[in-house]
Amino acid sequence: MTVSTDWITASASLLSAIATCVASVGVWYARRQLQTSREISQLQFEDALAKEYRDLANCIPTKALLGAELSEDEYNKAFDDIFHYIDLSNEQVCLRFRNRIGKDVWESWCDGIKTNLSLPTFRKAWSEIKGQSESFRELRRLEQEEFERDPREWHETSCCCSCAMNN
Repeated sequence: MTVSTDWITASASLLSAIATCVASVGVWYARRQLQTSREISQLQFEDALAKEYRDLANCIPTKALLGAELSEDEYNKAFDDIFHYIDLSNEQVCLRFRNRIGKDVWESWCDGIKTNLSLPTFRKAWSEIKGQSESFRELRRLEQEEFERDPREWHETSCCCSCAMNN
């Protein structure tokens, strides 16, 4: 009778070990699926913002994007779209502060923001906006730091924006 009891105990131990392995594989697989889903969501979020930029850029005169000066009439017509671009840029800074934007994507966007704000039409609009409004504190700070410091490095208490409240 002891042989039978030993066999049952050994079988139970083996089944328990197999069940533990299967459960471990299941947990690993579920974790990997969650990670993959999160990465896909992040890409979709960043792609949606990139699409918003492209849609907005389609409304801004090409010559402004190429660095040419606009006539006063062209500038006045384009001002609202440039304002929306500046608003989007400010939001991108805030999203990076909150770690909603990956480092590689942020570096690309930051270079684009810096480049666009250096173009004559954008520089003129940005100067007017800064003179007429206290808004866009995130973008102001990025500019003051010469686009060098990653907003992720800003300390929450020193962040001048609504990002800290939403973090």
